[in-house]
Order: sequence, then structure tokens, then C-alpha cells
Amino acid sequence: MYFLTGWPRRLLCPLKSEEEPFHIQPSSHRFYFAVLSETQLSIWFSRPSVLVVSYIESSKAAAQFGFYQQAEWKPDDSMVAVAAANGYVLLFDVIGGGEDRYLYEPVYPKGSPRVKVTPGYKEEQCAPALSLEMKKPVDLEAPITSLQSLQEDLLVSTADGYLHILHWDGVSNGRKAINLCTVPFSLDLQSARGGPSLDLEGAYIRDMEYCVTLDGFAVVLDDGRLGFITSLASTITADQLQGVWAADVTDGMCVAVNNKYRLMAFGCTSGSVLVYMIDTTTGSMQLSHKLELTAKHYPDSYNKTGAVKLIRWSPDCSVVMVTWECGGLSLWSVFGAHLICTLGEDFTYQSDGTKKDPIKISSMSWGAEGYHLWVIPTRGAGPGEESGEEMSAAPPPSQQAGILQFPFIKSALTVNPCTSNQEHVLLHGEDRLLLTCGDPTQAASASEHPHPHPQDSSPPHQPPPAPSPSSLSQGLSTLLGHKHWHVVQIHSTYLESNWPIRFAAIDTAGQCMAVAGRRGFAHYSLHTRKWKLFGNITQEQSMTVTGGLSWWNDFLVVACYNFIDRQEELRLYLRSSNLDNAFASTTKLHCDSLLLNVFRDMVILFRADCCICLYRLERRQDGPNLWASVELLQEVSMTRYIPHPALVVSVTLTSVRTETGISLKAPQQAGMAESIMLNLAGQLIMLQRDRSGPQVRDKETPPNHEKLLPFCPPVVLAQCVENVWTTCRSNRKKRHLLEALWLSCGEAGMKVWLPLFPRDHRKPHSFLSRRIMLPFHINIYPLAVLFEDALVLGASNETVPYDGLQGRRAPLEALFPYCTVERTSQIYLHHILRQLLVRNLGEQALLLAQSCASLPYFPHVMELMVHVVLEEEATSREPIPDPLLPTVAKFITEFPLFLQTIVHCARKTEYALWNYLFAAVGNPKDLFEECLMAQDLDTAASYLIILQNMEVPAVSRQHATLLFNTALEHGKWDLCRNMIRFLKAIGSGEMETPPPTPTTQEPSSTGGFEFFRNRSISLSQSADGLAAGKFSLQKTYSMPSGPCAKGADRWSKEESAENMYIDMMLWRHARHLLEQVRLKDLGCFSAQLGFELIGWLCRERTRVARVDDFVTALKRLHRDFLWPFPVIPACSLSSPLKNGRCRGVLSSRLLKSQSADSLVNSDMDTAPPQSARRNHAWLDAMGAEPKETDSSSSHSPQTHEAFLSPLMGKAEDCSIGSATDLTETSSVVDGDWTMVDENLTSLCLSQAELEHISMELANKGPHKSQVQLRYLLHVFMEAGCLEWCVVIGLILREASVIQQVIGFLDSPEVPAETVQGVRSGLLAVDAWASTDCLGYKPFLSLIRPQLQQLMEVVVEQVQPEVFQPANPSKLGAEGGIPTPRAAEDSLIRGGASGLGMALPSMDPPGAFPRPAEDRPLEEQVEQVNEEGAYDCTLS
Repeated sequence: MYFLTGWPRRLLCPLKSEEEPFHIQPSSHRFYFAVLSETQLSIWFSRPSVLVVSYIESSKAAAQFGFYQQAEWKPDDSMVAVAAANGYVLLFDVIGGGEDRYLYEPVYPKGSPRVKVTPGYKEEQCAPALSLEMKKPVDLEAPITSLQSLQEDLLVSTADGYLHILHWDGVSNGRKAINLCTVPFSLDLQSARGGPSLDLEGAYIRDMEYCVTLDGFAVVLDDGRLGFITSLASTITADQLQGVWAADVTDGMCVAVNNKYRLMAFGCTSGSVLVYMIDTTTGSMQLSHKLELTAKHYPDSYNKTGAVKLIRWSPDCSVVMVTWECGGLSLWSVFGAHLICTLGEDFTYQSDGTKKDPIKISSMSWGAEGYHLWVIPTRGAGPGEESGEEMSAAPPPSQQAGILQFPFIKSALTVNPCTSNQEHVLLHGEDRLLLTCGDPTQAASASEHPHPHPQDSSPPHQPPPAPSPSSLSQGLSTLLGHKHWHVVQIHSTYLESNWPIRFAAIDTAGQCMAVAGRRGFAHYSLHTRKWKLFGNITQEQSMTVTGGLSWWNDFLVVACYNFIDRQEELRLYLRSSNLDNAFASTTKLHCDSLLLNVFRDMVILFRADCCICLYRLERRQDGPNLWASVELLQEVSMTRYIPHPALVVSVTLTSVRTETGISLKAPQQAGMAESIMLNLAGQLIMLQRDRSGPQVRDKETPPNHEKLLPFCPPVVLAQCVENVWTTCRSNRKKRHLLEALWLSCGEAGMKVWLPLFPRDHRKPHSFLSRRIMLPFHINIYPLAVLFEDALVLGASNETVPYDGLQGRRAPLEALFPYCTVERTSQIYLHHILRQLLVRNLGEQALLLAQSCASLPYFPHVMELMVHVVLEEEATSREPIPDPLLPTVAKFITEFPLFLQTIVHCARKTEYALWNYLFAAVGNPKDLFEECLMAQDLDTAASYLIILQNMEVPAVSRQHATLLFNTALEHGKWDLCRNMIRFLKAIGSGEMETPPPTPTTQEPSSTGGFEFFRNRSISLSQSADGLAAGKFSLQKTYSMPSGPCAKGADRWSKEESAENMYIDMMLWRHARHLLEQVRLKDLGCFSAQLGFELIGWLCRERTRVARVDDFVTALKRLHRDFLWPFPVIPACSLSSPLKNGRCRGVLSSRLLKSQSADSLVNSDMDTAPPQSARRNHAWLDAMGAEPKETDSSSSHSPQTHEAFLSPLMGKAEDCSIGSATDLTETSSVVDGDWTMVDENLTSLCLSQAELEHISMELANKGPHKSQVQLRYLLHVFMEAGCLEWCVVIGLILREASVIQQVIGFLDSPEVPAETVQGVRSGLLAVDAWASTDCLGYKPFLSLIRPQLQQLMEVVVEQVQPEVFQPANPSKLGAEGGIPTPRAAEDSLIRGGASGLGMALPSMDPPGAFPRPAEDRPLEEQVEQVNEEGAYDCTLS
């Protein structure tokens, strides 16, 4: 509502004086301030804040009258009354200067347009020259305790128990005195005539204040009792006064009254403020609420404040400022919502933690419109004063008479409540507007890019299109993503002439604002970033806005007073035209308008004669001119219900109604004006249209001229209401929220008057009311409601400490923190759902929740509801007879996010409350299994952490195993890695108590699993047998001693049984994938989890790594890798390229020119980037002599790079080609395939050849699939799984691969079943190709010689002694040096030795060595060092 901003200012008195000011009193309009010191009366002006005149009493007169104590202004600012200590009232005339009328004038440069065109420019911006003349003093012969100004009288209370009534003008004959003892006091006015019920002997009034709307005085007696004195007649005479007093209060100190809300705030010695109201029926004083600091928010100072010293209501009566004897300031809203307090946080503590003394205040007063609080600090405790020697010396002149000005900004709702219909927060300060909306062009991307600070944004060159009404509500939620305010400086020309700003309004779209000051108004557009002012200054100065201003479509609706015609008017100005009365639609009004509001196409006006007028607005077009017509529809007199027009806080027209409007039919009536909401001094009164009469309308009457129905008598809906929000929009999906009424009720929080709908068009229950009022508390002060988004917007004060200048005289900046205003928002949906469930309205709660289920924070709403109920019930000391948590749990099961909600709530709640939670929602084991069934694995993982803490380790392991297997099956690799870590942690800490969740990770960028990119795997394994009688789980494999060994990883460590358990699951999953011919999944699994695929395949070579059905496997690979089945080109028989003369080179080059993609598909993006060896292809192990092998390593077991990691990075050239590619540094430009090689630059291609090449490209799958298939081919080659090599060779249509494999089958070491499997598989493929896929026939005919060779192989019965393990040392000695004979063999046998590898043993690295009789003979193959053989073979 009100917010501190910036630092306070200090105003210094230019006159040298030994006296300190101690009292400040504002004039009625707060343009002048009377400041008292002991013998001095000073008048200050508000803007500029300067001293205008000072009256200094002579020492002789001071001795007679005594020191000054209090001051009071006459309502027309023409006189000041000062109370002196010896019982004198001194009356001063305030006289304006004659010829020298101005004390300060603005100086403009020569030729400034302001001087010439602005009539009266001096009057508006100058400080006037005044003089003070004392009239005859009045001696009341007793110390004066209180002064109070009435219209023509001055009321003075004295310490002898008398009330004196003085006339301002005729002092001598106008004096009357009333003895307090003669005033009858009772508890209420009904029992008053029984005589005085309160003994007032010797009592006097300590403090009093007159309340206009109650027509009486709130008084504090000297014994601390509180009372209210009213006059039964129009004049104040002794026999007509009557008093009521408040029971059980004896510690009153001071009083302040709120005229708009009819409240009396009494300060007490206990430090709390009691706010009383007068019961309208009995006339008794009733306690409305208390203002006090709570121990929860202010534990250090809530009971150490001392007595309340001063209470000051703001000029608009919406907030109250309180200060105490011990110092400090605190601000509350009218019904007790706490806004600011300077007794905590940065106000009390410096950044190093040392405590600051709170500022002690001797007097304070609000400035004009509440933009400043003028404060006089107590002498010796004020800012700038020091202790010790400084105190003894007289303060220097610059430090004297310090007045502090605290600047405030306030919500537009305080004075212009029609803005409550908008969904924007609008604040206005003395010279600026702050609003929470951005440009509509930015709203769409606001969620991704936060708005720039409004002061940094440059104006656009052309205005963006205005948003449509349907997109408005959607765009509002995007405006919550940033914390900045949009700050608009009010135009200085307008502000100088018309300060202070009294009203501000914003349109529905949040793009246009308007402000009204002392005279005229101005409006601003966010599109153009420009202000529009009246072109004719006379028109501006001839009107003043009285009832507020509001936007209707493109028109600004203004209720104003015309000084020239002396007439109240309703005017409409078009936003796009010039600001001139010639373009305005004017309607004359009979009486002063106090409030204005707009609902759809209707204007509602509240007038000073307590009448409510309804007008219809209509757009009219006269040629190019657009204007609006205004038609009076209805007048409703409220004089019977409203005692004083100033009590009406707001008036609103709504479509809310109680009876027939709740049926789900009749949508056309949803937007009609059905009721008037009137906030009468905090009481919300509703007037509904009376539909009880006959509903007959004349058929001939046009529909827009129907007779409007009368209104029923008013009904009170709620008490203590500060603000009301409603909307005229309708949305059938969110009827609960849009047809509700939202109320802000101070310390009671918020209330919503919610409609209750029957479900599925059923007839509503007769016992159910149509609406229900639900209260709920929020942590922010509400300033706007986003109806569809279920959000409340607000603002809060934040502080920034500044300790930069610590010196002997600390400046204000060090004593006070810098104050800023932050945007805040809060979800309220969980409060409403909970309230409905408490009242057994679960069906309504379900309807409401389902309508909001699409909101992005709906899961958070559910969590909050569970969390709040759980915290309350589980920590309650008393047994709860009817717990709500089971109901809430049952309610949440209606939504698909039930499982996530429970587990997220549990993990954010302390462990001690888990048992209570799961007793209500169900066993976490059952919930875990539900997650698995629903395939929500991430949520299941969260439940696993719950189970780990609540169950024994065996249960955790069992469920973790289930989840691990499911995650493997679904390819959730991140989860798999976490599960491996989790299982290892359970295994390492298996104790009676459940272990904590492991937090440490193994040193790796992927959560503890290194990819096998930089490691060489030894292909010959050293076998260590199992130690007899021991369960020794040691995994060993020979580490090469050469530089190829890049280091060990987790497989090389001492491993526990837990690791063996994990390995068994990984092997089982790999076996499962291979059995189902899911090679792509197997590759992903290996690359993501660091699974040693080659070693495992070696072991499974004769078991699961066999291919049973070549045709099925081939079809499955085509499907999984998105590889097209080959088709026969029309020219295939005559193509010169059909023999593969240069196909290998071309295809490898063409592939190179495409963008290299990673090996793994999109769900494998967790692989770490490796830069050191990125450009090495997997053919390192299949090239010529390994580059890293030197003379020292040639005697060790021969090792090869097992490149099991994805090829990451598109920016670099990932070469997938022959070994010669590794020496090239330049890549081929995309599409420039004619420059493939320097040896082929002269190659000319015919039309047939081009068609053949294009057909070849069409028959290839995606580049990523080709990379993956070649990687798998390499893995199966190294593992010796020859049948799979044949299948992949077929799909890649690489004749060289088939040649290598078939040549390799000649070796006696290859098992007979493998040879038989390859032969039968190729025959089956040939038969299938002949019938179903003729595209394979050309390739099969190409490898016909190799097929013939395979058919002629005689499968012999091999002797058992042949299957003996090869000697590793012999392999290492003979495997490193190529021979010329090997080169010949490579050409004769189709390149079989081009593999450059031996068949590895069947023991995978790090696995259990298998018994000797199970291992086949390892074959030693010689290497070749001839690069030319690769052009065709290894494309």
C-alpha cells in the first residue's frame, strides 16, 4: 500500500538558534507546516521544502507565556493557534506578502517558452512570502493538554478538567467552558440516561482528536482510560454532551482518528495500538483490531518498544504510522496488515552485525498526499548527533533544526480504487509511476529472456500492435518472470504546475497511464513512450479531477469540476487525439462526484448526495471523428444506508450474483451488470438487482433500451475490507476463479467469495448455498489479482545497507539503509482447495483444481497443500480429532502427478514427519511399484531414497535392482549411472541403520564412469584361477607396459561383491539385447555406461553372440538404423562402376563431405567431450603398424585402441574412412565431391555413372547410422564374432568385409559351427533376396566368388587337442612385424589379414577367467603395412 523508497532527506534551518524544534503540525491541505521550538514558531512550505517565515518570542513575553508546546491551524490556513506552558493560547494571523509575494522564485533561461505561455507559472512553483502577526493572547489559567480545531471553533482541554471552546475570530465574547465531570459516561448510549457511570472527579483529557464522520471526540483521560464524547445537538454545550468509555483499558497514552473508516486508534503504554469502532446500533466502543509487533517477526524488540508516543494516519486514511518512546517507526494498513518497521534487519544492524540505536522521534506528520513523512528527531538522539564530548559542546549551526523527510510511494488503489479491476500493479511516487507490465512484444518471450531494466530500454521505432483481449490473460503470466518495475517519469512541465499527483490510472492492457494533479491531467503511452498534455494551458488550469479517472477502451473517463462554469462534469477524452476540450464528450452532473468506476460499457458514479448513477457509454463515428455518447441509465439513492458520503471507500459494478447466476446455463447473462459492491468504511455492501417481480418486456422495445431492474436492499458481505477485485471477463473453463469476488482484509489476510457449481448440470442441493466465503492468509500485501493464473501480485520493501562512510559524524546514508520496492507474487490456490476440503466440498475443490491443472505451477500448488497440512498436523501437540491429511492425499490421487507430489513433498520435509505422511498416503514400497508400472522412473528413483532411509538395506537393494533393470530397458542412462552409484553405496555401507544417500562421485565428468576412449584394451588375457576355498572377486587383465596404456579405471580396482552383482546385471542386459537383435541399443548401452563390449563379446562368441537367423537380423538392422533397403538402378547392368572400381573411394569421400555427427543418438548427449584424441578414427587398431608402438612395447602383449566412445563435435572433421585419412589435414567442402582426391581430379563421369552414384547415395542410410554401424563392425571384428561381421557387411554392402570374413573362415581355429552358420546364413539371405529384396542381388553377385569359395570349404572334424589356449608371449613376439608374405596373403585371401588383430580370448577384460577347456584356440594373424589395400576395403 505505502512503501519507503530511497534515503531520507534532511532539511536544515537557515536561522541560527540554540533551540531545537520538537513539534510539527500540518495545515489542512498540508502545503504549510508549523514547526515549534521553545520560543519560536516557524512556517515551512512543502514544495520546495523551505522555511518561509519565523516568529521569535521576546524574552519578556516568553517569561509571561511560558515555552511553546503545541500548535493548531485554522481549516482555511489563515491562522495558527499555539499553546504555551503557562496556560495561554496565542493566536497568530498568517498574512500573505503584498508586492513581494514570493520568497523563492524559479529562474529560467532567457527565451524559455515556459515564461511566456504559462499564466501564473510563478504562483505554482514559488515559495510564498508570508508574515506572522500575534493577536491578543487568551489566558485559560491552567496548563493546556490538548488543542483541536473545529470549523469555526478551537477546542482546548486544560489540566483542571475543563473543555474550553474559543472562536477563531471573536476571542473575547466567544468563550465557553465545560466541566468534564458534568459529561455522563457509560458503556453504551442506550444506558446513558441513567446518570454518570464513570467517576471523573479530578480527571482531565490528556489527548483528543475530533472525528468528522462520527461527529465526536476520541479522548484519552489522564488515568489512561479511553472514551468517546459526542454531542446530541448541532452545537457543543454542556448539557448536550454524552460519553462512552472502553472497558478494561487503563493505559492509554495518545489517540488518532481515521475519518474515512470511522476508526479511533489509541496508543498504550504496553506498546500496542488498540483500534476501536463505534457500534452503530448501541453506540458502544468495540475493539476492531490491535496493531502490535509480533515475537515471530521482531523477537528482539517486540516487548522493548516502550509506550506508544505518536500515531499518524495518512492523508488518504489507508495507512497509519506509529512511533514509540524508545524510537523506531512502524507502518500498518488500515485494518492491521503490517507493511514496514524500522526496528529490525538493516535498520537496526550494520553490515558487521553491530547494533544501531533506533531513531527517536519527538514529532511527525504526513506531507501532501502522503508522499513524505516529516519527522523531527528527539534532541541528542537524532542523526548526526554523537555521544561524549560532542554532546557537551553546542552543535554547529549546520546541524540545528534538522527535519527529516522520508519519501514514500503508494499504490494507486489508495485514492483511485477503480484500478482494482485491472490486473496490473500501479504505484505512484511524487514524480514517477511504477508498473508491473512490459511491452506486448516482449511478453511473448518474457519467459526466456527477462526484460531489460525499463530505464535502459530504447524506444522502438514504430509502435507494436496492441494485444488482443484473448491474448492478454495469457501474456500476464509471462510478465511474472522478471523482477524489474517499469518506471515512468511524470512529465516535468505538468508536475511543476500541478504538484502533487492525486490520482493515477492504468488501462486493461497495461499500455496507457493517466495522472491527475492539482489541476488538469496528462496521459502516457508505453507504445510511443510519450506524454500528452493539454495544448491549451488555460483548459488544464480550469478543471480539477474530483471523482477519479479510468480508462474505457481508447477513452479516458474523467469526473471533474469545471471552474469556469462552476459545474461538475463527466468527460471522455479520446487517447489518440490531441488533449483538448474540443475533442471531449462532456456530460453535466447535478452534484459533486466522489468516486468513479467502469464496468464493460457502463460507468458507475457515486455522488456527494449519496446517489449512485449508472451511465451507458457508446462509441460513435462521425466521418473521421470518433467520439463517445453518454446516456444516463439509472439512479439509485443510498441516503438511507450511508451516514456520510466520505465513508464510501470504493464503488464497483459487477456481474456477481447469488441466486440464478450460479446455474451453468444462461451464459449470455454472465457479463451483465448484476450488482453494486460498495465498500462503506470497511463494510462490503452488495446491492443485487431485484428479479422477484414480473420479468415481462415489451416485444417492440429494442433490446438495448430495456427498463433496468431496480436493486434489492443492501446486504453486508464482509467486514474490515480494504480492497475488492472482480473481473468482467468470462472463461467457461475457469468459472470458479473468474466469477469469484476477491477481498483484501488487512491482518485477516484475503477472502474469496467463491461460487459453488453443481457438477454435470445436476440440480444443486437445496441445503448448499450458492456461494461461500473462504478466508486465507498470504505473506504479501495484495495489490492485484491475476484471475486465470491464480496469482496475487504485490510489492514489498527491501533494504540495502550502506556503511561506506563511517566517521565521527555518520551521515544519514550510514544511519538508514537504502530502501527499494520489490515486486512479489504468491500462489493462493492451495489455500482455497484446502478450505474447500475442510468444509467437505471435495467435489467443488476437484472442479476448481481440474480447471487449473494446466498452470505451470500446479504441481507446486499440490506440494504446498500437502506440505502445509502435514507440517500442521504432524507437529501438533494435541491429538487431531479429524485429520485433514488423508482427505488431501485422497484428493491428490485424482491427478496424474500424485506420485511426484508425495515424493517431492517428502524430500522437502524432515525425516521425522515421514511416518505420519506415509501412514496417510500409503506405503512407499507400493508407491515405488506404482511408479515402475507407470514407467515414471525418475520419480521411482526419488522413492528409492525414501526407502533407503525407512527400510533395511536388503529392501533398498531389491528395489534398486528392479529400478536399475527397468532403467536399462528404457535406456535412461543418467539414471543407470546414478543407480550404479547407489548400489555401490548400499554395498559399501551395509549396516543395521540405513546408510545416507551417497554424495561423493568418482572423479569423472560423467558421474563415475569413464568412457574407454583413451584406454587400450589388451586382447590377450592373463588367466588367474580362483583361489581354492575363497570367494575371491578379483578381476585382472594384463596391463600393457608401453605408452598405449592410458591408465586404469574402475574395472582395474579391487572390486567388491557389489561390483560383481552390478556386472552380472549389466551382462544379463547385454545378453538380452543381443538375443533380441537390438544392436543399436547395445551400442548405446556400451558407450553410455562404459561397458566393456569387446571383452564380453569375446566370452560370448560361441554362445549368445551367434546369429541364428541372418534374414531376421538384417531386417532388424534396417529398421533400427533407419537404413533403406537397396533398389536396383535402371542402368545397373551397364554401369562401369558396378565392379566397384572406384566406388570405395568415392563413397568414403562423399561421406566425409557430409557433416560428421556423433556416434550416439540424441539421448546419449551425456558423453564428455574429449579433445585430445577426437580426430582418431576407430581404424587405428586396423591400420598398419600402430603409431604408438615403439621398440620397447613390441615385446609386450600387442594392444589396440578400443574406441568405445562417441565421436563428439560437429565442428571438427571426423574422418570415417581408410587409414590414409588420418594423414590428411584438409576436409572436403560440402557438396564439392569432384575434388575428392588429387589422383581423381581428371576423372570424368558419364550420365550413367552419375545416376549410379546418386542411386548409391539413395541406398545409404543417415550418416549417423553409418558411423554407428562401422563402429559396431569394428567391435565385432575385434571380438571375433564373424557372423555379425557378415550381417553388418551385407547391410553396408562392403564386399571387402565379406572377403575378410570368408578368408578368415579358412583358419582351422575357427569353430565349425561358425563356418556352417555363415554359410547357411548367406544362403538364406540369397534365397530371401531372390524373392523379397532384389536390391541385394547385384551385391550378392559381386561377392559370388567368395560364396563359391565358402561352399567348397570342406568342414573337417577337428581334433580336440587343437583347442588349446595360445601362448600369449608367442603372440606378442610374432604379432608385431609384418612380412612380405603377409602382403601377398592379403591380396590372395581378400584382405583377411587386414584386420591387423588376433582373435581375442573369450575372457573379457576384468572378467572371471573361464576354465581352459571352454576357450577356443586364439589365432595369430600377421599384420600388413600396405596402405594401398584400403581404398576399396575400408570405405
